[in-house]
Amino acid sequence: MTTAQDQTADPAAQVAVTLDSCAKEDAQTVLTALSASFPSDRALDHEPADDKSGLPTVWTATYDVSRTIGLPGPARLSEPVTVTAQGGYRAVDRLRESLAEAFAVQVVGTAAGDQEQEARLRLDNR
Repeated sequence: MTTAQDQTADPAAQVAVTLDSCAKEDAQTVLTALSASFPSDRALDHEPADDKSGLPTVWTATYDVSRTIGLPGPARLSEPVTVTAQGGYRAVDRLRESLAEAFAVQVVGTAAGDQEQEARLRLDNR
């Protein structure tokens, strides 16, 4: 298990990832693919859960992209998924490159800041 304490102190290497409006199985597929590449604040055996209230669910994780621990293999989604990634410019690029190992990735929007960017990535099956 990788914990937040294990992660680097360099905030430029941290990318916050959020997924919403998708099935929990698709969220798990995306988070598992990212965990194959980078340490995370999520336990490897932690699975997304549905909110029993029927309200929209958002899944989040933070990844340390300062080092790559492996590459994900191709993965299958039941439908396209939109991921929001927020972090330093190079960090978000590294995360996007890792996702491209498992999915077809299309950048559908960005918001730029002085030191960080937010990117919306649409993931689909290759």
